[in-house]
Amino acid sequence: MEERRVKRPKISRGEDDYLPGNITEIELHNFMTFNHLVCKPGPRLNLVIGPNGSGKSSLVCAIALCLGGEPQLLGRATNIGAYVKRGEESGYIKISLRGYTKEEQITIVRKIDTRNKSEWLCNGKSVPKREILEVIRKFNIQVNNLTQFLPQDRVCEFAKLTPVQLLEETEKAVGDPQLPVQHCALVEKSRELKRHQKAVEKMGESLKQLIALNAVQEKDVERVRQRDELLEKVDSMKKKLPWLKYDMKKTEYFEAQKRGKDAKKNLDEAAKKLNDFRAPIEKQKQEKAKLDDKCKHISNLMNLNIKQRVDLLQKENEAAVQVRGKYKEVEDLRREEDSRKQSILEAKRKLAAAEQDLQNLPAYEPPKEEIERLKSQIVELTSSAHQKMQQKKEKEKSLGQMKTVLRNCVDSLRDMENANTKLLHALQKSGAEKIFDAYQWLQLHRHELNKEVYGPVLLEVNVSDQVHANFLEGHVAHYIWKSFITQDSGDRDFLVKNLQSFDVPILNYVRNESGQKAPFEISKQMHEFGIYSRLDQVFDAPTAVKEVLTSQFGLEHSYIGSDKTDQKADDVAKLGILDFWTPQNHYHWSVSRYGDKDMSASVEPVHVSRLLLCGLDNGEIEKLKSRKNELENSVADVEEGIKSLQIQQRLLEDEAAKLQKQREDMVETGRREMKKRKEMESCVEQRKRKLVSLEKGGDLEEAVAKLINQATRSNVERFKHAIKIKDLLVEAVSCKWSFAEKHMVSIENDAKIRDLEVNLKDHEKFAHEASLHLQYCEKDVQDCYQQLSAAKRHAESIAIITPELAKLFLEMPTTIEELEAAIQDHISQANSIVFLNRNILQEYEDRERQIEAISAKLEADNKELQRCLADIDALKGKWLPTLRNLVNQINETFSRNFQEMAVAGEVSLDEHDTDFDQFGILLKMKFRQAGQLQVLSAHHQSGGERSVSTILYLVSLQDLTNCPFRVVDEINQGMDPINERKMFQQLVRAASQPNTPQCFLLTPKLLPNLEYSEACSILNIMNGPWIETPSKVWSSGECWGTIAGLVQQSRC
Repeated sequence: MEERRVKRPKISRGEDDYLPGNITEIELHNFMTFNHLVCKPGPRLNLVIGPNGSGKSSLVCAIALCLGGEPQLLGRATNIGAYVKRGEESGYIKISLRGYTKEEQITIVRKIDTRNKSEWLCNGKSVPKREILEVIRKFNIQVNNLTQFLPQDRVCEFAKLTPVQLLEETEKAVGDPQLPVQHCALVEKSRELKRHQKAVEKMGESLKQLIALNAVQEKDVERVRQRDELLEKVDSMKKKLPWLKYDMKKTEYFEAQKRGKDAKKNLDEAAKKLNDFRAPIEKQKQEKAKLDDKCKHISNLMNLNIKQRVDLLQKENEAAVQVRGKYKEVEDLRREEDSRKQSILEAKRKLAAAEQDLQNLPAYEPPKEEIERLKSQIVELTSSAHQKMQQKKEKEKSLGQMKTVLRNCVDSLRDMENANTKLLHALQKSGAEKIFDAYQWLQLHRHELNKEVYGPVLLEVNVSDQVHANFLEGHVAHYIWKSFITQDSGDRDFLVKNLQSFDVPILNYVRNESGQKAPFEISKQMHEFGIYSRLDQVFDAPTAVKEVLTSQFGLEHSYIGSDKTDQKADDVAKLGILDFWTPQNHYHWSVSRYGDKDMSASVEPVHVSRLLLCGLDNGEIEKLKSRKNELENSVADVEEGIKSLQIQQRLLEDEAAKLQKQREDMVETGRREMKKRKEMESCVEQRKRKLVSLEKGGDLEEAVAKLINQATRSNVERFKHAIKIKDLLVEAVSCKWSFAEKHMVSIENDAKIRDLEVNLKDHEKFAHEASLHLQYCEKDVQDCYQQLSAAKRHAESIAIITPELAKLFLEMPTTIEELEAAIQDHISQANSIVFLNRNILQEYEDRERQIEAISAKLEADNKELQRCLADIDALKGKWLPTLRNLVNQINETFSRNFQEMAVAGEVSLDEHDTDFDQFGILLKMKFRQAGQLQVLSAHHQSGGERSVSTILYLVSLQDLTNCPFRVVDEINQGMDPINERKMFQQLVRAASQPNTPQCFLLTPKLLPNLEYSEACSILNIMNGPWIETPSKVWSSGECWGTIAGLVQQSRC
């Protein structure tokens, strides 16, 4: 049956001849070598030509990076920031893709900057990268597939593709989109099949080994089972033994219960007799209790009588004391009357003397006008002193502010005059915002470092000449000036970890012990052309810093010349000097990678150094110095004024204090005089009051009569108390007689109770003994019950009696002794059976279980294996015929293309049964009639032959591919002219087919007299220092000869 041909999905071209996904416009800004570029490629074959270094590969990089590719894909720089044009901060790439209609245009923009950041825009709208990748995937654009996208730096990788990798890339690029999916599924299924086959084989071997081991051990297992049966009988007998012991304890329990019942009966009889004896005793005790209560009542009455008599006696004594006191007061009154008359005479005499002293005291008038005058002077002086103090405080505050401003001015001046601070300020202004923090951190942590660390590099480099500083700063990348250089890998890691937040680079210097540099020399020819030095000789720096700068930026290959060198720049390059500086320009020649004869030059003007030999404005320093002198003079004047105010304030305060003392003395004198007069007046008043008090004494006879009446009333009270005491004594005698009678009757009752209690004690002793015997019997019953319960629990823990076990117990001995003897006999029989492996039965049974488990698992794995084979056959039936048909179609085109070039080639599918991860595509060709077909590799074909094979294979995919465009960069380099011409014809023919994808072929040159068609578009890349004028002329329509003449004039 003929295999069906693989058909690519039909994509029809529009009226504009573009396919969906074709690139219609490319716009670059500040990207690699371009300031700004707008390019509109054709819909079919686009030939991008231009000299080496003009920017052809920049176009390839732009397409890859804008369509979702990463920098690593291009084999150039690994960071996106490296693709920004040197000297610029940011740039962008803009690519327009043709949609499914002519009007639909999809614009993708990628903005990049030197900080390695990207921003994506789709149709002018900011979107995440995943949305860009969705758009790319919709058109099947694969910039990472070498069959679709082959940049210059990865051409050699195509020849290194293994057959397996080539098949994978081809499946992705052409044919049915399901082919790579089915291939991946088959690879996974084949790995799963191998796992199942290995598992089935391993389990089969294990099953056979287990069955063989069990067959060998069957006899030993039978002997083990006989021994186990004897031991099982022993276990059964051991189960009956605790039950026999339980029966014995049960009998003992019943006997103890019987003894307890007898003891209870004896105790009841003894208790009955004891109660019969206790009744008359209780009756006598009750009568005695009644008599005792009556005695107690009479005793309480007697005690109350005694208390009342004591209270009356106490009251009688108190009345007697009052009578005696009244008579004593009468005597005291008569003595006081005599003494009062003498005191009145003495008081009159003292009053007359005090009044005479008060009349003799002279009058005192205080000087009020003088005191008021002194007070006003003191207030005026105090106010003046306070004003001086306020003026002094204001001047002191102003002085403090001036000193603060002066200190700030001095600090600013010191910072400006400090060289390192100047350089750090310059770095901070140039973008290193945290360089001060990084520098201070390093100074604080130098003791933690193993070796000396230098940095920032700008502080370590010393250039004495301004012109040389311009050269060095222009040659060295800006980032190096803020870098720190270590000499130990541990120090480098320590600084990277801690200085990461300060955004400063860390470089590690490793000394080159082997290399010995040649001494610097200037030849005679160099002198003739004005060369007088080299860039690594014009500055001083520590060895590590100088070595890093030299090795990183090639300072030993950059020379310094004069104006004479500027005039003979082209001749200087002939001496092999490819980089040199003159006062006005920087010249640099670069050699093409494709040949030493092709060189391109660049000339850039010299810019003034912004970092090296930087200095702050001298005028600003002079202003600060002048300001400092003014502040110092002002501070001195203010301090002098403060001293003057302080002296004036002190004089005013002293004068005020002197006047205050005079005023206080006057006031104190007046106060003393007034106090003396008031004291004398007070003394006169007091003596008058005392005299009046003495003269007011009462009537003596009246007071004496009053006291005698009070004494008479107290005597009457004493008589009444004596009558009450007599009545209480009569009542006490009667109570005493009644108490004696009742107490005698109580004593007789006590004698009767003692006689009855003697007989009661004998009966109590007998009842107590009966009670103790009952307690002993009850305890015995409890102990027997506990032993019985323990025996039952033990027996149940050994075995629960079931009907089967009870039947088995009937066959065993019925006594404990006979049962123990039978147990010993069976144990002896079991011990007589000896075998080497005691675990043989367990091992045998474990293997039986393993055999069952493995058998079940083996059956399941066999079913899974069959299912996996069926899945593989189904997938293989879909995938392999389609793949074979695809490879045959590629082979037909590939062989035909090789035949047209008079050589031979074929494409074949390398099949490996079910090892689908080994399937591959073999490219075989021969370029000589006598040779044989060889697989494409770096060992069998030359570089040109590999290039021919690569481009012809890509052409063979042209009609089958479903991608919108293909990019090939400088594939014709290394081809001989014949093969290159034939290859070009193949490309033109393929591009002329109806539905072939858009193609970009980049080359520095094309052979003359090539055949072109309408499908070809020529894109000339013209880029360089002399291109501006010719481009303007050419854009106006002038011929190329006119342009060439303009170029020669511009070079002269």
